[in-house]
Amino acid sequence: MDQPKKIPFFEKNLTLWVVLCIGVGILAGSYFSDFMGFLADIEVYHVNIPIAILIWLMIYPMMLQVDFTSLADVGKAPKGIILTLVVNWLIKPFTMAFFAWIFFGNLYSAWIEPELAGEYIAGAILLGVAPCTAMVFVWSYLTNGDPNYTLVQVSINDLVLLVAFVPLTGLLLGITDITVPYDTLVTSVFVFVVIPLIAAFITNQILIRRHGKKWFKEVFLPRFRPISISALLLTLVLLFAFQGPNIINNPYIILLIAVPLIIQSYFIFFLAWYAGRKINLPHNVCSPAAMIGTSNFFELAVAVAIALFGLHSPAALVTVVGVLVEVPIMLSLVALANRWKY
Repeated sequence: MDQPKKIPFFEKNLTLWVVLCIGVGILAGSYFSDFMGFLADIEVYHVNIPIAILIWLMIYPMMLQVDFTSLADVGKAPKGIILTLVVNWLIKPFTMAFFAWIFFGNLYSAWIEPELAGEYIAGAILLGVAPCTAMVFVWSYLTNGDPNYTLVQVSINDLVLLVAFVPLTGLLLGITDITVPYDTLVTSVFVFVVIPLIAAFITNQILIRRHGKKWFKEVFLPRFRPISISALLLTLVLLFAFQGPNIINNPYIILLIAVPLIIQSYFIFFLAWYAGRKINLPHNVCSPAAMIGTSNFFELAVAVAIALFGLHSPAALVTVVGVLVEVPIMLSLVALANRWKY
């Protein structure tokens, strides 16, 4: 009988840390407004340098986990890969845009001004077009997913991200009548995806050749864990410090943002789960496939939202709320996947 899996302490309490970051950030924005204003003004080509550095420190360790040699096994069991790609790239971005339009563009019209609704929708779209990378390994582990197959699924997703993120984002943002600065969008993907991926690939190859794969996975990768966690928490503090006035003036806005994100998450999970059952995927492949589509690469979404719309934008706030709601949702879905094990 399988032993119950336990989520690591930080990931298990991520929602608590995010709530604390909200409080610390808002207080910092209120009591140290001059210093926060100084940090907000450190920009190059409309990219905030402190936030960019922190996001890069989050993304680079994730890219280190991509095993390019695993791509050779794609053809051995293609159904799980096909399900992941269809859900992540042909369904999820469009359903996220639809739910965002329903709520921000229509149901919330009494609370959100029409000129701001487009940016809230844009933030949700950026989350929808960025399927998860790192945290999927946690969800796969908790549901006894096949770790090697999960690695293949994530690796394929990261490579598709390189070519699909920009055109899909441009298409969906264009539908919302937002002018898309493609040069900024392409630059964001290059800075926050291409460069970390290349750097991680070089690091991966050199260190595995010198020390072996076992040392790389069990010694080297864990060393980056505190760096990645610290960068995440500092990013959240800064973002909420910059967003402080928006939240204080509209304290209910976080709840309003959370509703469509929650509905989208459960919708995508059930869609992927039952599709996986329909095509006879084994549980240890179906479960991670459903998890990848449900969770988001929020680091990239935050980075692009800031680059396109600014630190103080509603779009950036939506991507941050995505972090807040994701862990409780995913833990509930882990429980469902384990209860429905077949």
